[in-house]
Amino acid sequence: MDEKATVLSAFQGIDIPNYDVIINCMHCGLCLPTCPTYALTGLEKSSPRGRIRLIKAVADGELPITDGFVREMNFCLDCQACETACPAGVKYGSLVEAARTQIYREKYESLLTRLIKKTMLDWAFIRQQRLKLLARSLRFYERSGFKWFVEKSGVLGLMSRKFQAIQPLTPTISTEFSSDVLPELLRPAHEPRYRVGFLTGCIMDVAFADVNLDTVKLLLHHDCEVVVPGNQACCGSLQAHNGVLDAAREMAKRNMLLFDRDDLDFIVMNSAGCGAFMKEYAHVFADDHDWSERAKRISAKVLDITEFLARTGYTPASSVPSHRGDDGGFLRTARRTDSFRGKRVGYHDACHLAHTQKITQQPRQLIKMVPGIDFVEIPESTWCCGSAGIYNIVHHDDSMKLLDRKVENIAKVAPDIIVTGNPGCLLQIQHGLRERGLKIELMHTATFLWNACER
Repeated sequence: MDEKATVLSAFQGIDIPNYDVIINCMHCGLCLPTCPTYALTGLEKSSPRGRIRLIKAVADGELPITDGFVREMNFCLDCQACETACPAGVKYGSLVEAARTQIYREKYESLLTRLIKKTMLDWAFIRQQRLKLLARSLRFYERSGFKWFVEKSGVLGLMSRKFQAIQPLTPTISTEFSSDVLPELLRPAHEPRYRVGFLTGCIMDVAFADVNLDTVKLLLHHDCEVVVPGNQACCGSLQAHNGVLDAAREMAKRNMLLFDRDDLDFIVMNSAGCGAFMKEYAHVFADDHDWSERAKRISAKVLDITEFLARTGYTPASSVPSHRGDDGGFLRTARRTDSFRGKRVGYHDACHLAHTQKITQQPRQLIKMVPGIDFVEIPESTWCCGSAGIYNIVHHDDSMKLLDRKVENIAKVAPDIIVTGNPGCLLQIQHGLRERGLKIELMHTATFLWNACER
């Protein structure tokens, strides 16, 4: 596309960047040191302040939507670290996501980027059965020996550089998906203190099924009755963050119909991105008369697993009570017997926990409760690891630079275990540790806490 060609004189239609948010930016620059892309380039246009100026110029009709504008909007990781730093409380993430929605709807991205978004976000993830079909195909590729053949035979070298680069980042697909294992209702051994809904998610369901099961076990141990509705949809966060907002709304509506129940005290999440977006349902449907009230009810009940446990007085115990009946048998699986005693444990802050949900102390509080561990702070623990949804696919080289910085900071404190609360971070950091040859165990927060309960 010719950058001099006028594509749009201003944003059009609905879901445009909120002008009141745009003009709330004071251009003070306190966001600059917190921005990963500004750190990579040193360019004003690649900073939150610079992008807000670009968005304002388009909104004012002073700038058309050009290739350069599209690149800067998509170059942003949407980590929202700038929101934590901003003294004016500017909701920068909402501006970038609205700009991306305009870009996607009006088809101003490259064909490859649109193909990735259309295939992954607007087709595979939009229906649970499609995602499971894709996951089963990937599992066959991984376990049939075909993946080994591709890697060892030199076939991989014939493929594009980008495909070669993202190959190590693909998740290992779970043997069983959590949505196929978990019954719709699970009851604790004792009188329930709370009745909570649980979202199995998309990537969590097919690639981190064990973490989903550990989360449910943890909730049962905390005397919660757990409701796991069938036929759940992806929460919509990946779609909304990448401009595919219509698909995000479609999936959100399906989940709201499942979880909008008076008998649920809370809706518990174990994925930072999913929890952050479901808390935003009220905003996403604010102008939709038919769905706004339902969205408000849902958002008000959503809590991250660490937020929920800290709020409701969780403490680890040395033994786990037996559970009665309705658990589908999965609680009778073998338990680990190794101990965390004497282990150095660090915590990586997922961006959508630390910056979007403002959850930083609760995970640390819970981890520090585990007897015998030595908790160590990772330098720049809130700095983005570079995963950022599909960012490590479409901006692979920049993503790897951010990952290098993350792994260097981890190596400085040499933990035995790193704990974090988001699937993208788990996959990204695991890749970085493997590339550096660092023998550090990586665990989801729920898995760590559940294993601590079993001592």
